[in-house]
Amino acid sequence: MDDMQKLMEDWNPFQFEEDMNYVHLNPTLEWKISNLPDSPGCYLMRHQGEIIYVGKAKNLKNRVSQYFRPSRQHTPKVKAMVSKIDDFDIMLVDGELEAFTLECNLIKLHKPHYNILLKDDKHYPFIRVDMKERYPRVQLVRRQEKDGAKYFGPFQGATVVREVLDVARMVFPIRECNYTLQPDKPRRPCVHHQVGQCPAPCAGLVSEEEYLQTIRNVTDFLNGKYAPVLDELKKRMMEASKELNYERAAVYRDRIKAVEAVMQKQKAISTAMGDQDILAALPHDADAMVQLMFVRSGRLIGSERFTLEGAGDEPMGDVLTQFILQYYDLENMPPHELLLSVMPDERPVIEQLLTDLHGRRVYLAMPLRGEKRKLINMAVKNLKDEIHKLDKRNANSYARTTGALEELQSVLCLENLPRRIEGYDISNTQGAQSVASEVVMVDGLAANKEYRRYRIKTVEGANDFASIAEVISRRLSHGLREIEERKEQGLDIEGGKFSWLPDLILIDGGKGQVLAAREAMRELGLDIPMFGLAKRIEEIVLPDEEESILLDRHSNALHLIQRVRDEAHRFAIIHHRTLRGRASIASRLDGVPGVGEKRRKAILKHFKTVEALMDASPEDIAQAPGVPKGVAEAVYKYLHEESKKEPETPEE
Repeated sequence: MDDMQKLMEDWNPFQFEEDMNYVHLNPTLEWKISNLPDSPGCYLMRHQGEIIYVGKAKNLKNRVSQYFRPSRQHTPKVKAMVSKIDDFDIMLVDGELEAFTLECNLIKLHKPHYNILLKDDKHYPFIRVDMKERYPRVQLVRRQEKDGAKYFGPFQGATVVREVLDVARMVFPIRECNYTLQPDKPRRPCVHHQVGQCPAPCAGLVSEEEYLQTIRNVTDFLNGKYAPVLDELKKRMMEASKELNYERAAVYRDRIKAVEAVMQKQKAISTAMGDQDILAALPHDADAMVQLMFVRSGRLIGSERFTLEGAGDEPMGDVLTQFILQYYDLENMPPHELLLSVMPDERPVIEQLLTDLHGRRVYLAMPLRGEKRKLINMAVKNLKDEIHKLDKRNANSYARTTGALEELQSVLCLENLPRRIEGYDISNTQGAQSVASEVVMVDGLAANKEYRRYRIKTVEGANDFASIAEVISRRLSHGLREIEERKEQGLDIEGGKFSWLPDLILIDGGKGQVLAAREAMRELGLDIPMFGLAKRIEEIVLPDEEESILLDRHSNALHLIQRVRDEAHRFAIIHHRTLRGRASIASRLDGVPGVGEKRRKAILKHFKTVEALMDASPEDIAQAPGVPKGVAEAVYKYLHEESKKEPETPEE
């Protein structure tokens, strides 16, 4: 009794309310949390006005307030989200079903950052047959609608659908046209009738009952009854072969192969089963993966895999719930039954939503044994196999990027990991049109937007040493100036065009080029690690080392710097060819009346290559800035007269 009395004295009736909130709540949040209603509805978490999360609740007061309790149960994702929330809104509804529907619609509308999002915009093809239509057609469609028609699919692509339809039309002549048929106004049969692919209902040459029987045969074929079609195709192939019509027999042979291929793709599972979708979910690192398999008329007709980013730490039942709510709609109608690897907590509500969507009863099931369990195990097996492949690809990618950088850091004895590597190369033709290229790799991947090109300005002739020194000096000088400017403006240093300086510089060449580049760098007061890669035996040349470094030809570090070197060489060659082309245009324009230095530059900038200028009409040439029509005609005439001149034959 004394212990109970002491416990009652120590109890603080306000302790729960104190534990409920974080200490950093703003007044808006505090007021809204204290006035939450005991009602079902949806809540929209906001950060600076942007909706970052949408959720539903049977009781908004209990659910929303939980986010702001300093609980160890919060996942890192939830903690990160809560730290950003500065406001929230609520929307009240009458019950749990309405909350589900509203949450689904709001997620699709706003695509909040912290929600589980299905990022997929595919519309799988179906085959549609409307038996209520007079002389029904067999159509490929992208949307399944509640219109009373029969839908077959979904198929894995339009190519598969066309294969199926080609076979069906070869055996069963059906119409393809979109005409509105009127028996009292017959039309002239088209070419499809003449080649035996259409019975010409437009001309009244087939009765409705006879045509409907053909359509029933087609729907049997689409439901997986392939044997009659195969028998008919084999019969026709043998008849064509006996008549020595081998080309026609080959066509039937190819169609037989097509049917057998479709049969193989649509593996029979169990004749007792109808239409089902099988869904399995597994976490993979920070994400979750969902395997969706389609069974139609007892046959497995395809599968698809989805990645839900940032959902790896969510319960797999919640992942499947969000997937189902976002995947199924009027374009992707659910089948009669969904087989799940994990059963969501809200099963009755989800079933009701899908039933309302489909127009007939839809069931969720998580079988533990039998044929249906084998289907789920198959989906899980496929998912595990894909995760294994992803892990291998990620490991290979890591080895080629971060792993290669770590190896290079060790080989060159660098203090820090060389995240940004810049590679330089010089290109010229006997000293003319000398250019340089700068290519960049960040974290082992090409950063194409960081590439730069330079025209050598201070060097005459083929002097690679002086050229590389000029380029390094210009690049680093730009960077230092931009760093100072961005610091004064309070901007991120790495956000400029030149201000992110390299961690490592690669020179395409030997020790002479490397020493020249290092001298230019040191004159600017910088000390950036630098090396060369000589092509002869792919040796790494260091400025202060007499002996070069030879890496194993299978080394990831060697492959990485080879990619940088080859990319620098390719980029330099492309720039050099462009300049040669412009120089060629300039030389061709010398002597054209009315074309001076200014107009020549305008034409060069506008057309860029000799080929483009030669293909241009006078009207096109006049589009260049500052080039009047008369001058354009003179340019056109001069160039084309020059091209017609025969080259002189040298005297023997």
